[in-house]
Amino acid sequence: MKVTQGCMARIAFWLLPLLTLPGFSQQYSGPRPPKPDLPYLVHADNLIPTEVNEARQETRGKQTIYTVPGAASPARTPVPEPIFLFVSEKIPPEALELYRLEVRGGNRQIVFPERVKDQPRPLRLIIQRLDEKLFKLEVSERFGLENGPYALTPKGSNQVFCFDVY
Repeated sequence: MKVTQGCMARIAFWLLPLLTLPGFSQQYSGPRPPKPDLPYLVHADNLIPTEVNEARQETRGKQTIYTVPGAASPARTPVPEPIFLFVSEKIPPEALELYRLEVRGGNRQIVFPERVKDQPRPLRLIIQRLDEKLFKLEVSERFGLENGPYALTPKGSNQVFCFDVY
């Protein structure tokens, strides 16, 4: 079937009003993070800032250990598949990786052995653009996150954004 320019104009004429109806609009109207480059946990219409910290890096033998002070984060969520809102200015959302931390000696840490195949893998995140610089990050693990401490970190950086699932 050949589609003519006149046919396309008629289709556009009838579809254009439908795109302005509620539900067809892609405009985000929910809460917005007050600070850029800081992931916020979404709890209904409330935004909870994640804990900002710098992980201390040390090498012991054939492993690198990243340590964050304190056994728990003040940013907490009961949701096993948390959603974050993130305004990107300096940190691209695709650079963020999510890792589970372990509590040892009153601190949170993650260990990266020298062998790549033994290293912890980042957990899955789905990134969706909501606005020009506003992004939604959703945890996409099959059974959700287990209770415990977690950190979002820009790849190649010691900066961490911590939160706990309880």
